[in-house]
Amino acid sequence: MKEYVMGNGAIALGAMAAGVKAVAGYPGTPSSEIIETISKHSHEGIYIEWSVNEKAAMEVAAAAAYSGARALVTMKQVGLNVASDPLMSLAYVGVKGGMVIVSADDPGPISSQTEQDTRRFADFCRIPVFDPSSPEEAFAMIQDAFEYSEKYSTPVLFRPTTRVCHAYASIDVPDIFSPGEYEGFVKDSKKWVIFPKLSFANHGMIEERNVRIAQDFSSYGKNSCEGAASAKAVIAGGVSYAYAKEFLQDNPGVRLVRIATPFPFPEDFVRSSLEGVSEVICLEELSPYIEESLLKMIGKGGMQLAVSGKLDGSVPHNGELSADKVADILSAFLGIEKKNRACDLEDAPALPMRPPVLCAGCPHRASFYAVKQAMKGRKTVYCGDIGCYTLGNAMPLDMVDTCLCMGAGITMAQGFYHTDREVACFAFVGDSTFFASGMTGIVNAVYNEANMTLCVLDNSTTAMTGHQPHPGTGRNMMGNVVDKVSIEKILKAVGLSKVITVDPLDLEASIAAVKECDETEGVKAIIFKSPCVAITKPQGLMKISEKCINCKKCIREIGCPALITVDGKVTVDALLCTGCGLCSQICPVDAIGGAGNE
Repeated sequence: MKEYVMGNGAIALGAMAAGVKAVAGYPGTPSSEIIETISKHSHEGIYIEWSVNEKAAMEVAAAAAYSGARALVTMKQVGLNVASDPLMSLAYVGVKGGMVIVSADDPGPISSQTEQDTRRFADFCRIPVFDPSSPEEAFAMIQDAFEYSEKYSTPVLFRPTTRVCHAYASIDVPDIFSPGEYEGFVKDSKKWVIFPKLSFANHGMIEERNVRIAQDFSSYGKNSCEGAASAKAVIAGGVSYAYAKEFLQDNPGVRLVRIATPFPFPEDFVRSSLEGVSEVICLEELSPYIEESLLKMIGKGGMQLAVSGKLDGSVPHNGELSADKVADILSAFLGIEKKNRACDLEDAPALPMRPPVLCAGCPHRASFYAVKQAMKGRKTVYCGDIGCYTLGNAMPLDMVDTCLCMGAGITMAQGFYHTDREVACFAFVGDSTFFASGMTGIVNAVYNEANMTLCVLDNSTTAMTGHQPHPGTGRNMMGNVVDKVSIEKILKAVGLSKVITVDPLDLEASIAAVKECDETEGVKAIIFKSPCVAITKPQGLMKISEKCINCKKCIREIGCPALITVDGKVTVDALLCTGCGLCSQICPVDAIGGAGNE
């Protein structure tokens, strides 16, 4: 059957066509839809889970691969950092069943902390990496990745970037998916238990094996050379290849070399593809990985070849490439005039600024505001974390002073306390992030006698990445209803004597809870519990009465996008308002009501 799917869907269907048995991952844009696609299709015999974090996902999948089953792990590029501990050892131990780790890179970055390049990680841990350039290619290539994984008994990285993940294409999909036969786990401590002696021997084996894989990749069909012999050539990987191919359709006579397997670098293929070429430009997103590999090859072989790319400034280091950017780069490289676009955009107005903002009615806004009001006049530091609530840094809330990585807000609050005992330290974390990487920091705080307040912003979902379930929601990806894991019980179990649960939309109670915790020594927590507005029905519409004095305090204090001015008068945007009632609680003249709020 033919399906029109996004790139992540193509990756998912390709893995299912390959006979994947176990699928685990942690949600993160641009990778989240892979597991969601698998869950929507018939998956008889396939086990699937959203793991509490990427490390857990890697280890679940590793056990499946040890048993001979095919396993898939999904995450975004920063998630690979979390999973790197088991991955580095897994590279030495190896696998029996095919194991593919999808690490989706995010050039831009569009929704990430970093622009790190998964190809570097493949080189670092010495395992192969596949770099698809389109959804169609991703569908076929991930099946090849499973084959190579089993052929060489190694985990394999699969590195789509944002435009491949989120592009759409028609894919021919098998009617039936079925995991292949597998032997099951066979005990062998000399193989599966990692010791220094085993690591020493396997390190040497890995380096010898990678030479063979590089030779194998030199005949891999997705590495291609197109176009007639020419003095100049373009070498590209990932979606950059698609941009280059589009440009060269109108500018024939230039050789185009595609690198689909950047590590181990297919030197034999590249060397033969560049015969007669004197000048080459490398097109790739993020780091100059292909460019550096090419320069190493040239240096080893004493080749006479001029190389342009990121290292000489011909290609930008940061951000995404695009068809238009590549057209500019290749026009300069080839010394030709860039053709006029079909639509002249020279006089087009600039796109409006659309900064990210907390949704109208988001309970996080109320949580931040309550803390801000309770701590007025106090020297306070607010440590944020990764999630929707990172947007609490925006004015007028201005309630996120730091944001480093998942879970770091909790431990950074401790660091601030230990270096300045006069400061009140607060850490904000979401419910999903609490389970993913927050619990260790809380244990650390209790053990090391910190004085801090934890604010758990519990909106009962993983909101930023698409509302995936987590251990606190009471359901899993196999469709089962399970016992909810209680954040309150966890906090009390690790030693917190004061844990207060409050509805953040009750401003008075929330402020009182914050003050009570601030007056208590040690580690204490407030669970601000209210569901995400995207998964609940609106409570109605707030209305502004004639008592309004147009002081605009409601706008200045909380910055809700549903509060706007029309002809200089404060009004409510009926398309955005959810009736949360926060604005009615801060109006100095009680001019706002409705939706059950007086």
